[in-house]
Amino acid sequence: MSGGEQVAAPSRAMEIEAQAAMWLRRKAFWDWTAQEQAELDAWLKEASAHRVAFWRLNAAITRTERLSALRGAESDEQTKKKSRFLPLIIRASAVLAIVCVIGAVGRSYYRNSLTEDYQTPVGGREVINLGDGSRVELNTDTVLRTNVRAGVRSAELVRGEAYFQIRHDTAHPFVVEADGHRVVDLGTEFLVRDDLGHLEVTLVEGRARIDTKTGGSVVLKPGDVASVIADKISMTQKPQAILANQLGWRSGVLIFKYTTLADAASEFNRYNSKKLVIADQASARRTIVGTFPVDDVTAFTDVVQDVMRLHVANRGDEIVISR
Repeated sequence: MSGGEQVAAPSRAMEIEAQAAMWLRRKAFWDWTAQEQAELDAWLKEASAHRVAFWRLNAAITRTERLSALRGAESDEQTKKKSRFLPLIIRASAVLAIVCVIGAVGRSYYRNSLTEDYQTPVGGREVINLGDGSRVELNTDTVLRTNVRAGVRSAELVRGEAYFQIRHDTAHPFVVEADGHRVVDLGTEFLVRDDLGHLEVTLVEGRARIDTKTGGSVVLKPGDVASVIADKISMTQKPQAILANQLGWRSGVLIFKYTTLADAASEFNRYNSKKLVIADQASARRTIVGTFPVDDVTAFTDVVQDVMRLHVANRGDEIVISR
């Protein structure tokens, strides 16, 4: 076909039909928001095939609604009782029929578009490859909910820590929600940590924007660390060497550079069921340098005892460090 867009191949056409059906399903059953409308508009603008598929399926629903109006009149009382539910029933039937007609490709697309939940145990780590080409690494005791489908790319960090390597798409920016705040990808690799109401976002490469739930907003550049507490953002800048140490968990290690024992113990406790306890302030303020496997508390306590000359005592589920 010359002078215009080519007709989509059969398999691609089926996929587009499935995408259009999913948009109609969302409009019929979800609380439709302005953001979702904007995402639909962007999808429709991508190709004429998108618009044709959407309009054709929407017309099928409209015809179904019109046919229902030709049914015999019911009593006023029955009509009043059913009036609230009839549009929903009609749309449910129409959309269900459309999805069935789409066939195997549509059903496969629908399955792939569902929200996925991921969870790591204490001491665990998992790498997730998303359908859009993005990659997420989950740290210890982390829960992440992803939602990647036609026109939508988002994730919710329910708790824990995750490193995001996002495949950039200007038309569909990737959004990470955590503690009610939003981190918006602008071509990015970044680390998000949600720790009991304290959200920390570290930008490693590219750009990202943080939108707080109270309307504040800030754009990050590489090396920026944004800390959000009680909806207030504070910013610090860290050199690449420090960021590399902070990301040591991706290789299964904790890297300490003149880190206080209190902070080092707190980090170890994130990865192990047996907890380190610093018994006195003087010991807590002592600093340590070294690289340790995240699950090797013994290697850490050996240094504390043999090099720093502090006392180490095993007490049930705790290891107590003192002078």
